[in-house]
Amino acid sequence: MPRIIPVDDPADPRVEPYCNIRERDLVGRAGLFVAEGRVVIEKLVASKVHQPQSLLVAAHRLDSLVDILAQLDEGVPVFAASQQVMDAVAGFPMHRGLLAIGRRIDPPAAEQLLASLAERATILVLAGIANHDNMGGIFRNAAAFGVGAVLLDAGCCDPLYRKAIRVSVGAALLVPLARIPRDTDLLDLLDRHRFRPLALSPAGRVPLSKLAGADRNAVLLGAEGPGLPESLLSRTLPVSIPMANTFDSLNVATASGIVLHHLTAVHADPGGVMARQHQGTLEQQDRS
Repeated sequence: MPRIIPVDDPADPRVEPYCNIRERDLVGRAGLFVAEGRVVIEKLVASKVHQPQSLLVAAHRLDSLVDILAQLDEGVPVFAASQQVMDAVAGFPMHRGLLAIGRRIDPPAAEQLLASLAERATILVLAGIANHDNMGGIFRNAAAFGVGAVLLDAGCCDPLYRKAIRVSVGAALLVPLARIPRDTDLLDLLDRHRFRPLALSPAGRVPLSKLAGADRNAVLLGAEGPGLPESLLSRTLPVSIPMANTFDSLNVATASGIVLHHLTAVHADPGGVMARQHQGTLEQQDRS
């Protein structure tokens, strides 16, 4: 068990990284980030690609966190404060009563990450996703459907921003990710690693329901509004999710979940065998 260090003063320099976290975020500062809440910190402690640097805990919650604290290295400080002191440090009421500072271990280059994936894999490629809620939702879906990696272009916000991590329910700490350098030819990169690029667009000529399976899929998602640049759409297979009454304003995080569910189902039953067997069973029951 790590040593518990009492903190009685919000100005204690040892908890300075936790000060005013709503107005200030640690992303971009020597690779540090803020994790908030039990579920997220459980994933931080279990992560192989991120490391907890310290914890700040409301003292009255210590007994309920014994299982998490037991997994920490002895050298990770755990600061315990009253709820009042913790709220003053964070700059707003910390109802969850649990914060951590994490550090990302050196992330792999996109080329290296793609080379490490299994023969059958689906990845997400994000272009210009600057909304932290959408980023968190996409990573949550990525974890739920077993996405092998997420690649982000230079226009994407950081998935390790505190709010993005929280919305992802900690998935942003688990799904492998890499940044795509600005001068990279994305489609050439995907082709070298044998990924079929699928560009999501309301104007896509292939409805998602008609999309056949493939061993390696790269789902390209753009920001709501501008979408994907024409330079990518013109060189990929544009896929659409048909909507009622030509409504084309599906949230990008929601769209990612729909597409990933479809690809998962196609992988699990590539020829539609299970569906046909199920339909045959229903028809037989109707006849009897």
